[in-house]
This record gives sequence, structure tokens and C-alpha cells, in this order.
Amino acid sequence: MRYLRKALLVIGLLLLAAIMLLWFLPARWVLAWAAPRLHGVQLQQVHGSVWDGRAGAVTLPDGRALGSLQWQLSRRALLGQRRMRLALDGPVLALAGNMRELDGGRTEWSALHGRARLDALGVGATFAGGVPHGELEWQADHLLLQGNWPLQLGGQLRWRDAALDTPQGHVVLGELRLQAHADGGVIEAQLSDAGGGPLDLEGQLQLSPFGWRLDATLQARQTEPALRRWLATLAEPAADGSVHLQRHGGLALPSTH
Repeated sequence: MRYLRKALLVIGLLLLAAIMLLWFLPARWVLAWAAPRLHGVQLQQVHGSVWDGRAGAVTLPDGRALGSLQWQLSRRALLGQRRMRLALDGPVLALAGNMRELDGGRTEWSALHGRARLDALGVGATFAGGVPHGELEWQADHLLLQGNWPLQLGGQLRWRDAALDTPQGHVVLGELRLQAHADGGVIEAQLSDAGGGPLDLEGQLQLSPFGWRLDATLQARQTEPALRRWLATLAEPAADGSVHLQRHGGLALPSTH
């Protein structure tokens, strides 16, 4: 009986030590395990625990530095309930939000907001026939993803100091806005400008995993030649100089009218 009590005591102490180790597990201990999941993104100057930690530097595979990262992971993850608060802060990109993993491969985000400087980020992609410049700001009170596609969404996007480098010249657009809502996997977005800028914009955009539809009217408020030349490449201008865009791709979506 005495040996049994000693054995139970040893087992209890080992279990307690294991629980304490998990409870205060240093973040740098699991960094090697997490590295393959980061797809080449490197976390450096890692401090704190797995549950409440910080990386002083986040670096992309091409060597570009994004900034610092902070996270708080709920200890309910030990019970299979993964909830996390993430905050990436850098001069080029900033992102913060609360994440919760749900059943069925779904991920829920709340209080999501961020910004990105397109010039410094070097997206390298063209948009509407030009290379975009300016800063994007976004926020979403609720975002439900499945397979990286929004099933539910309520949020907005602002493109501040929007501009394009095009074959027609440097085109200044002002501030453009997008107000988005999604339910059942179909995204409905309203497009507009902030008012009073170089470009008058009003339109609707629909997106689904199977197709998209754009219906928008654009018009220059001023006589800027580069802006007018760029608008003329999108569609034939009307008598008042406005351009009506109607584009779609993939499977047909219902009209927004």
C-alpha cells in the first residue's frame, strides 16, 4: 500500500508538472513546430508564452519586414476550442481581430480591422489597367469564412489617396469606398466615392464562388486629361462624359436592379 501511495504521488506530481508546463509553455518552444504552417513567414524575437506572446519582427519569405505581432490564445484550445486575438502592427501593413474556429472547417472573425499601404507593399498586380497606389483601410464587425470564402460578412473598405499608374498617365481617383454585406456566400457591395473628389463613382458589385457581376457609373468631376483618357479605355463615354460599366464573369448572378 505504501508503494502504491508513492506511485500515485509521483504520477500526480508528473501530471501537475505537465499541466504547469502547458499553462506557461514558452512561445519559442513551439516555434519550430509551427514554422511549416507559416509557409515561409518567419517570426523573430519571440517572447512570452504560447497563450500570450509577441514576435518583435515578422518577415515575409522574400525578406520584407511587416512589423511586430502580438497574440492571445485561449487556454480552451486544450479542450479543442481555439480562440485567438491577433494584432499585426507595421508601417506597411496592420491587422487586428478576434478569431474563433468552428465546426465544419469554418472560421469566425470579429472586430476585424486593418490597413495596407499599396505602394510599400508592392502588390505588383494591375487593377483596371493600372498599378494601384494609396492606402487601403478595412473593418468588419463579423466575418464567417469557409474554405477562405465569406459565408457571412458585414464591413467596409476605404481606398484613400487612390491612384493608378496607367499607359494614359498617373490617374488620381480620390477616396473610393466599398460597403459589403454577405449572406449565404453571396457578397453584395455598394461602390461610391467620398464626394467632391476627381472621380464620381456609384455602382454595385456581386461576388460568389461561381461568378461575379459589376454595374457601375464613373464620371470625371474635373477636366483632368489623364483621368478622362483612362475612363475612355473602360467603355465608350456618354454625351456627358460618364462611363457605364457592366461586366460579369463565371456563372450568371441575378441583376442588382
